[in-house]
Amino acid sequence: MPKVHPNALVSPKAKLADNVIVDAFAVIDDDVEIGAGTWIGSSTRLFSGVRIGANVKISPMVSIGGEPQDKKFSGEPSNVFVGDHTQIREFVTINRGTSATGKTSVGANCLLMSYAHVAHDCVVGDQVILSNAVQLAGHVHVGDFAILGGMVPVHQFVHIGQHCMIGGAFRVPKDVPPYVLAAGHPLTFAGLNVIGLRRRGFTSEQIRTLKHIYKMLFVSTLNVSQAIEEIKKQFAGDPYADEISQFVDISRRGLMPGRSRLREEEESL
Repeated sequence: MPKVHPNALVSPKAKLADNVIVDAFAVIDDDVEIGAGTWIGSSTRLFSGVRIGANVKISPMVSIGGEPQDKKFSGEPSNVFVGDHTQIREFVTINRGTSATGKTSVGANCLLMSYAHVAHDCVVGDQVILSNAVQLAGHVHVGDFAILGGMVPVHQFVHIGQHCMIGGAFRVPKDVPPYVLAAGHPLTFAGLNVIGLRRRGFTSEQIRTLKHIYKMLFVSTLNVSQAIEEIKKQFAGDPYADEISQFVDISRRGLMPGRSRLREEEESL
């Protein structure tokens, strides 16, 4: 049976699994589903359409499933999904989706630190860390195992690849491909996320391959189209080359620059 504090307000239409704990002054609307073992902290608000997995820890003063901050939104039904074992700290806000996708999703085993914001129609993968005050605009995609430093704002429709690490307080206006470090104003390629990859079991050979691919993409004199064509030739059949090429091919915002290209652009001004 769930354990609901007498001062919490829980709709009888909400579905709470076994061992759910709801602290005082939390408000849970109709059409909310919460998995077994999840804790809902005091004064947290879960709006209709929210789906919370098992063993999730939601700290006090969190808002999940509020209306999108989108002027085109007209009240259509939509959802927020939060995966198992995710931790959501104080004052985090997660807005539900719009008619564009119908949902906002946060994966399993994530950590969303205090004051982070996940806007409408975002997709956050598994094992992601959003540090304090990270701000994701609408339709942002964040790949598995990505880490975003504190106070990072991310432009709408940006895609951030898996296993990335983005330094704190740097604005993200363009797509960040997988496995890299990104830093600076404007945000630029700062190398491969070698430490993170080693911690997650990547071999030395895999890391060397990724280094060669990104040297071609970000450090050579080739433009992006030329670099991708050359990567496809030299690394034909390699899964990392295929993944990175596909990431570039579907990019809507365009890639962040490499440092060498950025210097060339500045010198030409």
